[in-house]
Amino acid sequence: MGGMTPEDAVAFGSTFTEFMDYVRTIAPAKPSSLVARLTDHLGQPPDKLPVVTSPFPVYQHANLQVAIDAYLAVEGRTHDLVGAAGPGREHFTFAEIIASSGVRGMYGLGTADYISVPVGIDAEMACVSFGIFLIGDGDSRFAVLLRYSTQRGPQPRCELDVLAPDTGTARRFLAEIQDLIRKHNLLRGQVISFEPHEFGHGVGPLSFHRRPQIDAADVILPPGTLDLIHRQVLGVAEHRDRLLAAGHHLKRGVLLFGPPGTGKTHTVRHLMGRLPGATVVVLTGLGLGAVREACALARQVTPALVVLEDVDLVAEERMPGGHQNPLLFQVLNEMDGVAGDADVAFLLTTNRVDLIEPALAQRPGRVDVAVEVPRPDEDGRRLLLDLYGRNLKLTGAEVDELVTATAGATASLFSELARRAELLAAVAGEPTATAAQTRAALAELQASAAALTRSEHRA
Repeated sequence: MGGMTPEDAVAFGSTFTEFMDYVRTIAPAKPSSLVARLTDHLGQPPDKLPVVTSPFPVYQHANLQVAIDAYLAVEGRTHDLVGAAGPGREHFTFAEIIASSGVRGMYGLGTADYISVPVGIDAEMACVSFGIFLIGDGDSRFAVLLRYSTQRGPQPRCELDVLAPDTGTARRFLAEIQDLIRKHNLLRGQVISFEPHEFGHGVGPLSFHRRPQIDAADVILPPGTLDLIHRQVLGVAEHRDRLLAAGHHLKRGVLLFGPPGTGKTHTVRHLMGRLPGATVVVLTGLGLGAVREACALARQVTPALVVLEDVDLVAEERMPGGHQNPLLFQVLNEMDGVAGDADVAFLLTTNRVDLIEPALAQRPGRVDVAVEVPRPDEDGRRLLLDLYGRNLKLTGAEVDELVTATAGATASLFSELARRAELLAAVAGEPTATAAQTRAALAELQASAAALTRSEHRA
């Protein structure tokens, strides 16, 4: 309105007043069917009442539905579920819908909408995506809009809009819903990850995974290493009552460090299987930015294991240009924010321990134990060849030869060595893979590694 004169402003105001008078003349003579239903339930016009809104991440949609169902199941409470008929209703707040219905009659009474929400591997649940719960609790009457929306933000989300005679009633309802989400959380005991995904079992940024089962005998580490990890991660969970009675905290952190391919992730997967009742929350790569959401969830669904893979991606003190790393401080704050009596274990992995900020890696209560997962020694390579090459036809002398030839190799090489030898035998029409195919497979792997090394040097 930069070039508008006072006379123009007066003319505009007059025209606008005339327009609003016209809108009132064409407005419905009586409230819409939706407003009438709300008025009948509440005992007063809804446009005079406050609305308290509480947003929820989209992955809590099913938990929100379960919590509302549990709330309504309490003896003495009554409810009815209705919807709103009209275009684009899921994109507007409860207050906006009421205003549109009262002035323009835009929304009338309708039925609730539902969507199917993933709640686990091969499991889904029907949840209200747009519905108004007309709730009675003793003498109290209020209305709750549950709305799933893809608008007004980078991620879809769910919202509860509570329309009540006073904000205290709304806040008490929302507090009870939060308590019921913690009590009935469908994510408890599952293996989940925060990561961008388009396919597979997931909702929003959350994906569901099957719990891996890897025997301790299949985790090849230096003697005593796995026992140390077990004691810190599993032992605290097993003896939680005794530790709490003695005044000790349960929160703990373990850092696994070593070169790529030495078995850090393999060890993590083994621990997941050894904690069958724990909720496992995994963050890696781009998912590390969701550490706040992951830790908030872990606090709700204890016992929990929070896995931060390749934590060096966010755990450098300084970023390029000398700026402080905001994700590092977020990780530190979230680890510190978990109560000491919460059965939450943090398991961190890194290929570059030299990049880890000491405030993360050298402070008890964040990381209590740092464990090196090195390249396997001779005994380790023999065990790995036996583990992954159980179907290879090798003599004792040939095993000795391969163990010597793989000096300096990582654990991951032996899995690929056995697979490639089996493939070479199959292509050649041989019934079993022998030392000839195994030597050829090792030569191919070593040639590939050498080519990559030369390329890195040239770069």
